[in-house]
Parts: sequence; structure tokens; C-alpha cells
Amino acid sequence: MKSELLNKLFECVEFGKINLESPYPPQMKGMPGADEITREALESGITPDEILNKALIAAMDKVGQKFSEKKIFVPQMLLSAKAMNVSMEHLKPYFADGSVKRKGVFILGTVFGDLHDIGKNLVGMMIEGAGWEVVDLGVDVKIDTFVNKVKEYPDAPVGISALLSTTMINIKPVIEAIKTVSPKTRVIVGGAPLSAEFAASIGADAYGKNPQEGIKWLESIYRS
Repeated sequence: MKSELLNKLFECVEFGKINLESPYPPQMKGMPGADEITREALESGITPDEILNKALIAAMDKVGQKFSEKKIFVPQMLLSAKAMNVSMEHLKPYFADGSVKRKGVFILGTVFGDLHDIGKNLVGMMIEGAGWEVVDLGVDVKIDTFVNKVKEYPDAPVGISALLSTTMINIKPVIEAIKTVSPKTRVIVGGAPLSAEFAASIGADAYGKNPQEGIKWLESIYRS
């Protein structure tokens, strides 16, 4: 029973089956989704930790791998992330009371002057699905907002995104301000116009071409 429910939840997240009403994917139409199965799993005595690690994190890892291999694309990935988020809503009370541990906190935001959020949101959902607590600052995030949040979470790595070549230059002063108040804070940057070379030139610690690369970088920090 336990393994069956965890396998069902894994499949719901992998294929983006959010709840019973969701028509996607077609082959799972009319079937319970991540919402209902997570509730059933908790009621049957499966621990939140097992749900997180054996179903959600494992499924999102597979989704990220499929995306890297170009077997799925952004729309499918977003549906998987939404299914994972619905399941996570049931687990949040357990995070709050400490019965389920997160790997750490990740601060995320789109740089000031830039209002694009689809890529940022996708990264945030994927990283949350990998077991991190994501503090999403939103879009058009000013330097002081990043700095104040780093002061609040001094051990948290920071992710900064930009989608425009006209706004990606704004990332450098943000990194400089962060490093001034917290030299040990590590910063990863991403977005369509960016590159590893540009990231290095502005003082970033890493460049994430896609969410999966960002997760791998965070995992390397977590293990170190």
C-alpha cells in the first residue's frame, strides 16, 4: 500500500497530474492527482519525509533529467512543478514544526528593471521540489531587497535572473552589494541572454543554463 501510493504520487508529479479535475495528461484523465494522493498518503500513515524524498524529489529529479535530454519541454515541466507544489502544500505544516527538514534556504529574484518571471518561477519550483526552501523575492528586485534578505539568511545562496540584455547588466551591482555585506554568500545567475563567461565577468559564483544545472550546483554546496 505504501509503495503503491508513493509510486502513484511519483507518476502524478512526473506527468503533471495536479488533481482529479485536471484533464492533463490525457491518459490520466478522471484519476486522482497529486493533491488527492498526497492527502491519502498522509492519512494512511506515510511520513511527510517519505513523501518528500521518495516521491516528490525523486520525480522532479527525473523530470529535470528528461528536460535536460530534451524529452520534455517547458510546458510539461511547469505542469510537473505545479503538481509538486500542490503536494507540497500538504507538507508545509510539517516543515513548520520541524518534523521534515529542508536542505537549506535559497533566495531567488529577478533583477531590478526586469519584470519577467516565468523562468524564475520554474527554477524556484524545481529547486523547491529538490528539497530546498525557496524565498522568492519576485521581479524587479532592488539591490537593498536582496541585501536585506541575505542579512536575514546569511548562509543562503542567492539566485538572480534576467531575461533581457538591457537588464542583465544590473546584476553586477547586486552581486557587489551582496558580497560587501556577506563575502561568503554564493550567487548563481541565469536567464536567456546570460552565459558562463558573462557570469564570471560580473563576479557570480555560478551560471545556471537551466533549472537542473542550478539544482546540481546547490547539491554541491549542500554536500560540501
